[in-house]
Amino acid sequence: MQYGFTLPVRGELANHDGIAGMAEYGEKLGFTSATIADHIVIPAKVESAYPYDATGRHPSHGDAMEALSLIAFVAGKTSKLRLITSVLILPYRNPVLTAKMVSTIDVLSQGRITLGIGVGWMQEEFEALQSPPFARRGAVTDEWVSIFKKLWSPGPVEHQGAHYSFGPVRCEPLPVQKPHPPIWIGGHSAPALRRTARYADGWHPLGTVSTAELRPPEFQAMLDDLRRMTEGYGRDFKDITLAFVARLNAQKDPLPSNNRMPFNGSAQQLIEDVETYRAMGVSHLSFDFRRPTLAETKERMDWFASEVMAKTRGG
Repeated sequence: MQYGFTLPVRGELANHDGIAGMAEYGEKLGFTSATIADHIVIPAKVESAYPYDATGRHPSHGDAMEALSLIAFVAGKTSKLRLITSVLILPYRNPVLTAKMVSTIDVLSQGRITLGIGVGWMQEEFEALQSPPFARRGAVTDEWVSIFKKLWSPGPVEHQGAHYSFGPVRCEPLPVQKPHPPIWIGGHSAPALRRTARYADGWHPLGTVSTAELRPPEFQAMLDDLRRMTEGYGRDFKDITLAFVARLNAQKDPLPSNNRMPFNGSAQQLIEDVETYRAMGVSHLSFDFRRPTLAETKERMDWFASEVMAKTRGG
């Protein structure tokens, strides 16, 4: 099992020392990856419902560092850590410029970026950025991915699409990773599963939250659907990386097993959860260890590394 941790894009740790400190310490402890969320602006009035909280409210008040800039910074502070956008909202950005930024980061990091992508949920942010229409965000995301794959191939290449077109161009240097940086799809909706099955290298859902619990039976049913979809597109399901994002709630004492949310409980219960999801094919787990101070955050990462990660890395 590979393990990742969330880097701060807002709050008390979203500064040079907090981000660099977490990244460097996580790499030292043996974590495989760091994940970075994506918001650019938060409009003063947001009526769109945040899908990962029962209140429907997003916790940010506008304090969000830009994801690709943050990844470039962390790439310079580390040497082995895989850097994962979790997830990049593709319609927010010009597809040609985004392709060039990702390939540049891949070259300078020596092949360490994974492009986790999503379609977005905040209509007001789309409007503030003058992005393509919110209602077309799924089709736009699909087209942007097709543009990326063209631009990450030897040129000249061109594109004539429903939402973007350009004549023959070269977009070099090409990424270090071949045929391109891994593309993971976030979300657990039916369109997200279809998008994964059709052209992605991995599925990267967030679970163990009240609006997306993804407990083992539910998760397995989705995996069965994903397998059927993948094979329907003539692809091998074994080529899909399963990278699960979980909310962690570690306790000193075990929690009652009745209706316990996965990844809540004692160290032994967490280890059992790791093995349950491993048995379903998950090879990458990511958690959020952030606390108000860097010292508290490092202490939590230390505990997990020694009590859970060290006992479950193999197998």
